Amino acid sequence: MMATTDVQTLQPKRVEQSRARYPDEEGYVERDGVKTFYEVYEGGGPTILFLAPWSIVHSRCWKMQIPYFARHGRVVTFDPRGNGRSDRPMGPGAYDEREYAADTLAVMEATGTDSAVLVSHSLSAGRALLLCAEHPERVAGAVFIGPRVALVPTDPGTRTYSFEDELDIDEGWAKWNRHYWRRDYRGFVEFFFSQVFTEPHSTKQIEDCVGWGLESSAETLIATVENREWGSKADVLAACADVRCPVLVIHGSDDAVRPHEGGRRLAEAAGGSLVTLEGSGHSPHARDPVKVNMLLRDFVDPPRPRASVWRRGKSRRRRALYISSPIGLGHAQRDVAIAKELRRLVPDLEIDWLAQHPVTKVLEGEGERIHPLSAELANESRHIESESAEHDLHCFQAWR
Repeated sequence: MMATTDVQTLQPKRVEQSRARYPDEEGYVERDGVKTFYEVYEGGGPTILFLAPWSIVHSRCWKMQIPYFARHGRVVTFDPRGNGRSDRPMGPGAYDEREYAADTLAVMEATGTDSAVLVSHSLSAGRALLLCAEHPERVAGAVFIGPRVALVPTDPGTRTYSFEDELDIDEGWAKWNRHYWRRDYRGFVEFFFSQVFTEPHSTKQIEDCVGWGLESSAETLIATVENREWGSKADVLAACADVRCPVLVIHGSDDAVRPHEGGRRLAEAAGGSLVTLEGSGHSPHARDPVKVNMLLRDFVDPPRPRASVWRRGKSRRRRALYISSPIGLGHAQRDVAIAKELRRLVPDLEIDWLAQHPVTKVLEGEGERIHPLSAELANESRHIESESAEHDLHCFQAWR
């Protein structure tokens, strides 16, 4: 692996939102003078290693996967060089895919991870392929989401506009240009994520990613474009030929950043399976997380046939999940009264409560049944307290 030079070790202070799950371990691993920040979530079971894509985001891009899989397995994530709490090296080859792959191996060593299922997104497909091909003993399986690989023409902008030349327009994919990035980095980040999330009602996902993108810089992203020595079509096909682990490719049909055809070709070349998500864009793990999480779960731990009884239609008892917030305890008695009225109207109704203390204390006193997954909820009261530090609480943003 090529050594890096001129390391910049000062990272911007991260103002972090409350998390649904916090890591059990975190730390740095240093390789060739570059520090990589990692996190470990100990849940027992097989290890899943999530690879952040381009350095325009960091490991929080997996925030819809981490809490779920931390309950069912062991999760390892790390910030890619160029963003988050990892370093921003500037030197020849500093952002080549082989450097990212070597960082991944270094994190695996530091966290005592002998083998893991790799889950990659977009550009990180290349480093995942490298590890599958060159370190097969370390990879138990590989999932590629919206992979950016050179099996189809490059990104929309680079097919139409020059990245190197000064352009006389800066609309649409003309923003994919080094000079524009230096003039209006935020403008590029906002445009790019508007293309990543083509699904309606994606404002929160776009807002998150723009915030993460601003933790990087124009010069860092320019370096990631300039410093790729690995990743040609021949490189990708050669790596695919050496893949021996199970492979799953997940690709949105409405991906506006990477053509769906690229996902299909990768699945075919690597001997894997393709799942197409109709109507999904480039980051379905953020916009359709339940579907993606179920696909990942079944890939990591295939379901086993089990005996069951299923009843059709009216022969089944009616069930309800009642979600009751702990914020403002006065509503707990109201919710109990609503539940009693519902049972009066529907005598065979079964109600489970998804709630937290102190609401659960009221419910237990009424003989109500608390759903066991209530214990897995992030503490809502603590979240509001964390958002109101220094007597500053933006209620809309806190709830969002």
